Amino acid sequence: MSEIPLSALALALLFLILLSAFFSGTETGMMALNRYRLRHLARHKHRGAVRASKLLDRPDRLIGLILLGNNLVNNLAAALVSLMALKLFGEAAVAIAVVILTVVMLIFAETAPKTLAALHPEKVAFPAAYVLGPLLRVLYPIVAAINWVANGMLKLFQVRTDMVDRESLSSDELRTVVNEAGAMISRRYQKMLVSILDLEKVVVDDIMVPRNEINGVDLEDPIDEIIEQLMHSQHTRLPVYRGDINSIVGVLHLRRVLKNVNRGKLEESDLIHNAQEPYFVPGGTPLSTQLRNFQRQGERIGLVVDEYGDIQGLVTIEDLLEEIVGEFTTDPADQSPDVHPQPDGTYLLDGAANVRELNRSMHWELPTTGPRTINGLVLEHLETIPEPGTSLLIAGYPVEIVHATSSGVKTARIKPAQRRGVKRRSQAKG
Repeated sequence: MSEIPLSALALALLFLILLSAFFSGTETGMMALNRYRLRHLARHKHRGAVRASKLLDRPDRLIGLILLGNNLVNNLAAALVSLMALKLFGEAAVAIAVVILTVVMLIFAETAPKTLAALHPEKVAFPAAYVLGPLLRVLYPIVAAINWVANGMLKLFQVRTDMVDRESLSSDELRTVVNEAGAMISRRYQKMLVSILDLEKVVVDDIMVPRNEINGVDLEDPIDEIIEQLMHSQHTRLPVYRGDINSIVGVLHLRRVLKNVNRGKLEESDLIHNAQEPYFVPGGTPLSTQLRNFQRQGERIGLVVDEYGDIQGLVTIEDLLEEIVGEFTTDPADQSPDVHPQPDGTYLLDGAANVRELNRSMHWELPTTGPRTINGLVLEHLETIPEPGTSLLIAGYPVEIVHATSSGVKTARIKPAQRRGVKRRSQAKG
């Protein structure tokens, strides 16, 4: 060994430092890979991704291989430095040489390559997989023995190493991924994806048309009024009832009686005969469930009922889809009668205005986890029925009570951060 020239030892030391940097960077790169992107690339037959995915199927073996190589290389480098110090300066220089090697290894074989791998894991891990795969096959007996001892110790702590964590992302975690996608997904599509995830948290009661706002055909009205109503209806499907919405007869598609309406020869029997059996939706049904139910039943409109069977409102598949993609129309005829823009930039709101609808159409951020109307929101905050002129702050929005009765808030004024257009959810179009 003493006959080996210093130049050869120096080259060997440089090679060992490079090998140490390779193992250090590879370890970080492999562990920093995005597992979902890795599976996506592997399914599309990306060679580097396929090899890296196979190695990560047993991370204990991969880590054992990398650490075996890294420790072996580092120990050899320390031995070479000691030998070079002895040949050049004697025993007194060995300790100094080891300290210098530690600093060099820390910078060039640990910090720098690991930082690079953390920033660009695919560029480091995929090429390295071509080396680590064959190396694992060659050193498998040694790696297996090391893993057997290490895994045996981990089993004492109830840690299983034969299964890789493949748990799916939770909805909250997936929501974070979507929100942080940045330029990879447009802002519009990000909102749509997040809205899909939020369907589990929203129930039909939050988006339904309240029973007092349901536009339907009352069979007790004069037939002339019914014909006039059908001729000017903005909806293609209307509930048909007798006297009260709870006495529902069915749901009428206007095209079934269009000829009779145009001829002015519509009779009550025509309405009853052409009305389809109503489809009822239990209150509190999550939107994700109701979307599947609409698809399964082939329905487009449902009547929301409470635990006593009383009709509370009406929900359509259009209302549900608007929770995902936003409003389908900007027709001024759909402007909400609950919102009245004022010249000073404020808005007058009816107490019965739906909070979720206001948030969607006005791009506000009023609380939606509690009451569903402005009246309910104010009463929850004040815990009493306010007097006209009372002011309060709800989620950063100044609210002034304009008109109130002994039963609740009838009109409120709100000053949003920005003025935006107003749209209204339709009852049943198309």
